[in-house]
Amino acid sequence: MAPVRIYVTDYCGYCRAAEALLRRKGVPFEAIDCTGDPTTRRKLVELTGRTTVPQIFIADVPIGGYTDLAQLEKAGELDGILAGERAPDPL
Repeated sequence: MAPVRIYVTDYCGYCRAAEALLRRKGVPFEAIDCTGDPTTRRKLVELTGRTTVPQIFIADVPIGGYTDLAQLEKAGELDGILAGERAPDPL
C-alpha cells in the first residue's frame, strides 16, 4: 500500500473528515499536526502552493485536501492509487 501522509490542525473539520475516510477504508496514515507551527505551514505552501489543511500526500505526491480525497473515492480511483496500481495525479 502506498504511504499516506496528512497534514492537519486540531481545529479543522475537513481534517477530521479526511482521517475518518481513511480509517473507514482501513488505510494506515501518518498525521502531522501543524497547529501553531508556522514552519511546517510554510513548507506545505512551498510543496503544494496551498495554505489550507488538510494537505494529503499519497506516495509523496500531493493530492490536495479532503474534497480531492473524497472525489477520488467517489470516482472509484482511490483504491487503485493506494494499492500502487497507478500514480496519483499531482496538484
